Amino acid sequence: MLDLLRKPFGTHGKVHEITPPSAGWRYVGFSLYRLRAGESVSEVTGENEVILVMVEGKAAIDGAGQEWGVLGDRMNVFEKTPPHCLYLPNGTNWEVRAETDCTVAVCSAPGKGGHIARRIGPDGITLTQRGKGTNTRYINNIAMENEDYCDSLLVTEVFTPAGHWSSYPSHRHDEDDYPRITYLEETYYHRINPADGFGIQRVYTDDRLLDEAMAVADGDVVCVPRGHHPCGAPYGFEMYYLNVMAGPLRKWRFVPDPAVEWIMERDG
Repeated sequence: MLDLLRKPFGTHGKVHEITPPSAGWRYVGFSLYRLRAGESVSEVTGENEVILVMVEGKAAIDGAGQEWGVLGDRMNVFEKTPPHCLYLPNGTNWEVRAETDCTVAVCSAPGKGGHIARRIGPDGITLTQRGKGTNTRYINNIAMENEDYCDSLLVTEVFTPAGHWSSYPSHRHDEDDYPRITYLEETYYHRINPADGFGIQRVYTDDRLLDEAMAVADGDVVCVPRGHHPCGAPYGFEMYYLNVMAGPLRKWRFVPDPAVEWIMERDG
């Protein structure tokens, strides 16, 4: 069985660290820091490009030889306001100094030196509705294909109302056959509101050689190396997740599960 569900290994400091070797893949890295006011953390990007996402709280950030000031104004992720983020190319370093208690996501993938450091959001990020009925969800695109900010990274936030589904109809992006489909590894950083609830994520392939259904708690990360990967928010609990994707080509092309393709066609 693959280790797809990753629990935080603490409540303070670095609580997640997913690297390509630890995930058994080649591209996506994801770390998460939970800092108290006054604390700081620093890292080098090395061969990777990085997007720092201020999930919650405020922090002063230096990176790539510049002072970027205080980023963040969303104190609770379920405020659904646009995030403050910072893109840093490979071969640079960064430091975060917490102004308040804060949660900072570190999204990484191979860098090619093709883009400069820049702030991303909150300007230019608009919460957008997607889907119909109980497949309705709300998106904050941080750096998807239309935003030419990165060499490899694709990053977005999704808010799923209670009783709704997202990453649905089920789809996969696990073959390098552009333009039909692209190979993209993916992580899901989950939050649940209220925090003592749970959500559901299933990861499965067409042949069912991989077929895992997971109850995700507030703060969990799910790794999606291949296959379809729908999420469900039970009645009474809304779900947030931060998606990080990367692969050999910075394009998002997917193939639906044949069993649910008719839903995509109907609602398209």
